[in-house]
Amino acid sequence: MTPHFCIPRPLHNWLLLFLCQSSIFLTQAEPIFRPEKLAQIDTAVRQQIVQTNLPGGVLWLEHHGSNYHRAYGLRSVWPKLEEMTEDTVFDAASLTKVLATTPSVMRLVEMGQVRLDDPVSRYFPEFSAARTNDVTVRLMLTHTSGLPPGIELASHWSGYEAGIQKACGVKLAAVPGTKFTYSDVNFILLGELVRRVSGYPLDEYARRNFYQPLGMVDTDFRPSSNLVERIAPTERVGTNVFRGIVHDPTSRAMGGVAGHAGLFTTASDMARFCRMMLQRGTSDGKTIFKPETVDLMTQVQTPPGVTARRGLGWDIDSPYAGLRGTRFPRGSYGHTGWTGTSLWIDPFSQTFVVFMSNRNHPTEEGTVGALRAQLSTLAAESLTDVNFDSFTNALPPIAPVILKPSK
Repeated sequence: MTPHFCIPRPLHNWLLLFLCQSSIFLTQAEPIFRPEKLAQIDTAVRQQIVQTNLPGGVLWLEHHGSNYHRAYGLRSVWPKLEEMTEDTVFDAASLTKVLATTPSVMRLVEMGQVRLDDPVSRYFPEFSAARTNDVTVRLMLTHTSGLPPGIELASHWSGYEAGIQKACGVKLAAVPGTKFTYSDVNFILLGELVRRVSGYPLDEYARRNFYQPLGMVDTDFRPSSNLVERIAPTERVGTNVFRGIVHDPTSRAMGGVAGHAGLFTTASDMARFCRMMLQRGTSDGKTIFKPETVDLMTQVQTPPGVTARRGLGWDIDSPYAGLRGTRFPRGSYGHTGWTGTSLWIDPFSQTFVVFMSNRNHPTEEGTVGALRAQLSTLAAESLTDVNFDSFTNALPPIAPVILKPSK
């Protein structure tokens, strides 16, 4: 196999030392996890690092409140080697969609300020796509709006408002409600919808309503300079790497805050968010969402006839859901990010798996697709108190949930 990036031979043993000395924590002495499966998880990540598919990563596996978390490999291989640490801050990429934009929109839905079946034109009079009234908030959240994957960058535009204008000016690529097409345009507009309805930009709204209440202290857009040393760099361009600057080119052109990408976070902060989702909207005695709001987000919401099964923002059973692995049942949910980030949440077994990496450092040649699936499978197999065969087909029925606005 041709290496994707080169580590000088004198430093190779140093890398292997980091792989062997990564920190390990178990929060409970009882055998919640099978040790041999945890060992296989560690081996799987190390093998992929040695094969140069990623420089390093951070894993967080949690089941019924017990957790196993550790760091592997290197945070940086260029311009210098840095050990991966559990508090490393990662460019979350498209996890922004489910950690910032989706919850923000759903908070507004819960409060009665946005309705899922409203036409997007209600919030965007300048929206120029044909059949405008057929493009609804729900269809955008499920990527079935008919909008194309992205907006053009060839004209070298810049600025947040310019990005919104570009998104409002795109043409439909399919009849709304008939086809699943994963689209950043949907979430660029949804992020702006949050601003127009709430009066707060997406980053501030998410910070006030989710990150601060949940204690997600290292999660934000445009991270401060005092975090730079802990941030995992991504792609190398010329003599520089993106570090603390969002990798996604559209979000970068928009100034680093956009509904589809731009968030930075840590594995431990993401664990706090996942824990809240498993607890159907509550965490440490704080209510973030009503239980029915979480149910609504995580049930299948794609229109009849669309084979990809998506929740509101969340992936359930689409071509992107390979990270579910072979054991977590259909009906569990999650998301991935281009930079090598991912999370998968299984409410049936009360388990979640977070894996954070910067697989595109220093080049885009790294890959973690197969590793994600392997980690989920091994994580499920590690649980000593769950029989996954009992709910192999646990996909919940498609049932409408009617939310009453909060007082």
